[in-house]
Amino acid sequence: MTRAEVSRRTRVKLCGLTREIDRDVAVAAGADALGFIADVPVETPRELSTRRASELVAGVPPFVSSVLVTMPTDVEKAVELAGRIDPDVVQVHAGLSPAEVRTLGERIRQPVVPAVGVDEPQVEAYAAAGDALLVDSTDEHGAGGTGETHDWSRTSALVERLTTPVVLAGGLTPENVRRAVETVEPFAVDTATGVERAGGVKDHDAVAAFVRRARAVEVGA
Repeated sequence: MTRAEVSRRTRVKLCGLTREIDRDVAVAAGADALGFIADVPVETPRELSTRRASELVAGVPPFVSSVLVTMPTDVEKAVELAGRIDPDVVQVHAGLSPAEVRTLGERIRQPVVPAVGVDEPQVEAYAAAGDALLVDSTDEHGAGGTGETHDWSRTSALVERLTTPVVLAGGLTPENVRRAVETVEPFAVDTATGVERAGGVKDHDAVAAFVRRARAVEVGA
């Protein structure tokens, strides 16, 4: 069965949440997943302490997925962090090889989502190692949150040939998310900077608009 034979709505993840009010607004807007960033080696206003991330994750209601977003240097550190924060999903940027991503998935109860740049030469190996694959516009450290889009046609080609669910990230905003969904037909879309009014602080109108417009397209119809 090809993706064109099944119509569905694209799922939505809102990332880089730092405040209870933003978390709760995202839930009310209908987001499927909420991302909380912890233990990353890059400067970002969205990074949380382990304790703060755990507190925000604990307040995510049933049927909405909490996602730990991190950049581990080895599997053991990722296992420890996942145990302390206890999210529903673990998303890893840079640092781990495909084999280590697979090992992490064997060590923790949560699904593991490797995040890669569109130019990643081992993209198919990462897709095979993870439960989903997030394709982002990454910086020189392999981190997301750049606010830049990439060549969506390349991600669309990945969606066509992979069986692993693909999440599209990188520079998505309420203004371009509908076109992104129409072009790529991803399993889900992910945004952080695209719905902010300041670093780590969400614009609530933008959050609602992003979710609404991402869902406006019936993929595969």
